Amino acid sequence: MSQDLPKMSTRILKVPERELGKFEESEGQEKLWLWEVSPSEAPSIKILHEAADFLKTKDTPVGFPTETVYGLGADATRSAAVKGIYAAKGRPSDNPLIIHIADLEMLRDLLAPAPENTTNGTTNSNHDRIPEIYKPLIEKFWPGPLTILLPNPTPSKLAPEVTAGLKTFGVRMPKSPLALSLIKLTGAPLAAPSANASTKPSPTTAEHVLEDLNGRIELILDGGPCLVGVESTVVDGLCDPPVVLRPGGVSMDELRSCAGWEKVERGYKDQSELGKSAPRAPGMKYKHYSPKAKVILYEATFTAGKEGVQPTEIDMAIEARRSQHPPIENEQLAVGIIRTRHWRPAAGLCCGDFKTRETVKTDASQGNQDMIELDVQEADLYTSRGTTIGRLMDVGIGEDTRSIAQGLFSALRELDRRGADIIFVEGTLDDEDIGAAVMNRLRKAASQIRS
Repeated sequence: MSQDLPKMSTRILKVPERELGKFEESEGQEKLWLWEVSPSEAPSIKILHEAADFLKTKDTPVGFPTETVYGLGADATRSAAVKGIYAAKGRPSDNPLIIHIADLEMLRDLLAPAPENTTNGTTNSNHDRIPEIYKPLIEKFWPGPLTILLPNPTPSKLAPEVTAGLKTFGVRMPKSPLALSLIKLTGAPLAAPSANASTKPSPTTAEHVLEDLNGRIELILDGGPCLVGVESTVVDGLCDPPVVLRPGGVSMDELRSCAGWEKVERGYKDQSELGKSAPRAPGMKYKHYSPKAKVILYEATFTAGKEGVQPTEIDMAIEARRSQHPPIENEQLAVGIIRTRHWRPAAGLCCGDFKTRETVKTDASQGNQDMIELDVQEADLYTSRGTTIGRLMDVGIGEDTRSIAQGLFSALRELDRRGADIIFVEGTLDDEDIGAAVMNRLRKAASQIRS
């Protein structure tokens, strides 16, 4: 599908997230009722107006930052625009999309059926259409990395391609002032999956978006690196007990602190994640987040991998290359290592002294203090017999879960860029914190899992 797209010229426009807007503060009004875009004539505001006009009039999506990952946005009420997302990403059309709203006024408008008046010519709006079960979550976690599932009214204002045939839709309010202002200026909710080619690692910088979608979209808004690094948590409160359909930036423990969510359960290891039925929510069905290299994940519970990669892995990789048709005999093997809490540099593999060490800043152009920095070391790679057979690239992404989440996708992309054939990843504990989200993404990226 996506290979038929005409080649486009892709622009990146830098938008510093300063004084872009705020929520209206009126006595008696709920705090997230209305987002107001700054009336300033600052260059940032002019760029957002340009992007909003683009979204209103064209069917090509726009890349933009949120606090989780970069999104690929299109007007969620226009079928042609939503189809542009599927085309640009090469995304299967039975995979639903999350929509992003600017404020609660926009959400309530979506939950009302498309204009359908009562007999006296007025619209019936006597009750709040936001289910009570979600109000404690909205109060605590919005704007932020939480997506809630809501019933899709009939007739719906959303394009049918958004829900992929489901009777519900996923919606969230991003924390990024840039995203909120862009949505508000567009005057419509934005359908916005991650701004990467389908199955590739999610993008946490504008440069990542350009790597995947250069020539497939026309406009990327650069607001600096994303601070969470994994996508939003997706929850379904329409069932009892409520369930988490996708782990993400809000943990199970945080959810359980809210009234009505004390007994929330995991629901993301169901059959739809295995590809046997339609997904209940975005991100549940297909192999996601995967680089070009073969990824071998070492689970934290894998005793034999506590100190690092088993040396026999390299011998097996060499043998696998020789058994290919035609066999690969003399080509150098490039091995990547992504370390978290326990592995030491080189992860126990045989190698020479590290010859080069480079600090990669994924968003150096922004001068942003929150840019993601990766320390990449390279050395000659040896077999267990001491024969040089390639190069080893080592990346440590930190010991705390938040650092791991923020650096994971960038590390996968950086090792891919350097030509890694195999990437060994040290997993973290699959607890009910953001670690669950990290491991969920890693298992989907992995070609093989050691457990």
